Amino acid sequence: MLSLNLSTASASSSTLPFLPKPLFAKSSFNGIRLRPRSTCLVPLSSSGTRTAAASVVMMAKREEEMKEIRQKTTDQINEEVVELKGELLMLRLQQSARNEFKSSEFRRMRKRIARMLTVKREREIEEGINKRLSRKFDRQWKKSIVVKPPPSLIKLREQEAAEEAAAAEKAASSS
Repeated sequence: MLSLNLSTASASSSTLPFLPKPLFAKSSFNGIRLRPRSTCLVPLSSSGTRTAAASVVMMAKREEEMKEIRQKTTDQINEEVVELKGELLMLRLQQSARNEFKSSEFRRMRKRIARMLTVKREREIEEGINKRLSRKFDRQWKKSIVVKPPPSLIKLREQEAAEEAAAAEKAASSS
């Protein structure tokens, strides 16, 4: 600890301790608030040994998904991108109508679309297509898209049609 000597007119010398600023933030009650330690815990398996972190598992799933996407043709990728964008639109409509939906689906779909477009761009780079020409092709592709309902809407319509047919059949059999 450092000391500071002061001489006063009364000829007595007093020593005042000079304290450095505390490393911890002070709160309104003039006490010291201790910051919690940030630790990274690795879950233990049933045998008591440490296993790989959850992020490693997620990385493996992503790699599997990328392998699956890379096996598809460019046309298949384009079709699936259109379908996923339609599904994303349906989710937005559900959100605006205050219907029940999984909010995690937004991120999952956006990430999947991004992965597919990344694979598509990787293939263009392999073919030697530069960025400017790629954007030109992309604009042409977007103009050529025929709007069709997303698969979830098609399933919903099929279920409604089946329910109506069952209701009509019950009404016909009871009459």
